Amino acid sequence: MHKIVALWAIPRSTSTAFEWMMRQRGDLDCLHEPFGEAWYQGEEPLWQRFKPGEKTTPGLTLESVWEDIKARAEKGPVFLKDFPHYINHMWTPEFLSHFTHAFLIRDPAKTISSMYNKWPDFDEGEVGFPEQRALFDLLTALDGGNPPPVVDSDDLLENPHDMTAAFCESVGIPFIEEALSWQAGGDPSAHSWWDGGSFHANLAQSTGLKPQVRKYVEVSDAPERVQQVHRRMKPHYDHLYQHRITL
Repeated sequence: MHKIVALWAIPRSTSTAFEWMMRQRGDLDCLHEPFGEAWYQGEEPLWQRFKPGEKTTPGLTLESVWEDIKARAEKGPVFLKDFPHYINHMWTPEFLSHFTHAFLIRDPAKTISSMYNKWPDFDEGEVGFPEQRALFDLLTALDGGNPPPVVDSDDLLENPHDMTAAFCESVGIPFIEEALSWQAGGDPSAHSWWDGGSFHANLAQSTGLKPQVRKYVEVSDAPERVQQVHRRMKPHYDHLYQHRITL
């Protein structure tokens, strides 16, 4: 079986932009939240806000997704971006041993505000920070105390060239500088199973991962629900932040 690089992220963490960059490389079979598709739209959806009559896909399960990933890895190296909370009941040492793991984190003030903007009724179980931390801690323990690599979204956007190079080194793949740039007008929605990819309109008009000035979100200005969820999520983010790749 070839390498399966798994980038474990949380929603609204610029993870699809990172995935889009990885697609430009041309040497990896890239998958967009394959476990998430089954979690939200499989034959037995697991998301908290599911209501009877909403979209389901017969034959699509977390198990069928995993079989497909393994079949792809028999043919060549795979990169997938996904969220740990979709599969926290599947974290056996045997299952986890198939992946080269890495994590993408982002300040919860930004992710939760963005989720609230898109889904004012989001369930806290969709936010993902506790499960991301739990998986990180489990993998660290399974590897004798050696933590898997962590990329912070703000660091990535501030210095995409060097942070991407450091990420590639950490997961054992070559750094391909050309992948940081692309033509505007691409179609990230073609790879998205959620809402036609409407979350990715800005990405479709972008031309690459370009250096950006670090921005801050003032949580005190956010709605009370955002502030409340932020208070519970921030310790999990801070825990992983201590282990982020620094240049």
